[in-house]
Amino acid sequence: MPVKNAGRFLKKCLDSILEQKYTNWELIAIDDHSDDLSFSILEEYQNSDKRIQAYSSDGNGIIEALRMAFLKSRGEYITRMDADDYMAVKKLALLIDPLIEQGRNHLAVGQVEYFSDTNLGEGYRKYANWLNALTDEGKNFDDIYKECSIPSPCWMVHRQDLENCGAFNPDVYPEDYDLAFRFRKANFKILGISEVLHYWRDHQLRSSRNLPAYTDNRFTALKVLHFVGQDLVSDKTLVLWGSGSKGKQIAKALIEKKVDFRWISGNKAKVGKDIYSKIIETEEVLQTESSLQVIIAISALNAKLEIEKIKSEWNHHSYFMFC
Repeated sequence: MPVKNAGRFLKKCLDSILEQKYTNWELIAIDDHSDDLSFSILEEYQNSDKRIQAYSSDGNGIIEALRMAFLKSRGEYITRMDADDYMAVKKLALLIDPLIEQGRNHLAVGQVEYFSDTNLGEGYRKYANWLNALTDEGKNFDDIYKECSIPSPCWMVHRQDLENCGAFNPDVYPEDYDLAFRFRKANFKILGISEVLHYWRDHQLRSSRNLPAYTDNRFTALKVLHFVGQDLVSDKTLVLWGSGSKGKQIAKALIEKKVDFRWISGNKAKVGKDIYSKIIETEEVLQTESSLQVIIAISALNAKLEIEKIKSEWNHHSYFMFC
């Protein structure tokens, strides 16, 4: 568990871990140079329960804290916790039971619920509902290019499986999304738990709201990185569909990686324009060409409804929803 200035939330977090029905756990908490009372609180809990170990980070940032925690851990099964959240009392028990039963090469994933001390944004509710629907069917990898489809503090995996897919070694942010892609690449089978196991706090100081490592273009670059590494087929034509801001971000990332593609748009004002030395074409490309790989970069709701219709009609293409 990486900890950074979480003092006002930390006791509730730690109490929820102490209250777990499953008791054979260890908590490795790494304080990432907090300037509040976080480390003092960790020491207080460490002194009262030997299962808790608190350390000051040797490095900087979430990745180095996670890496240090993993190196100091002894557990056969690994999960990650966020210091400003709290667990349902059955979280560890319900995550570990199917892993023990099913064995290696599985990833246990639980449902999540967002909460806030102020007003919770509708976007967070929608994201949680989307995650939980995927988890309920064990299909978290199906829509991984839309957003991070594995809730970062609500998964569990066998230690050796985590090591085999790189654990916390890559210096790649957003680190939770990168790890989700590596879980997918390892072909882990999802063991979805149809119960809320983790309560995810939204607040103004969350890392994902404030650090440059979690800006939108970082997510786009990561999607392109893993698409090229995991899904791009060299003998198929790649098509980028959408010429708005998201499409332009993806186009830039593809060009930087020297990946050739055709660029189409339903916006008549964009068709024929030269953007980044690419001429925007019409959507008729989807009708006239066969066996394309299509990255969809269109986020408008009404357009998405039309896209689903087109995908059903021209289902001989491979589609990847990037938003």
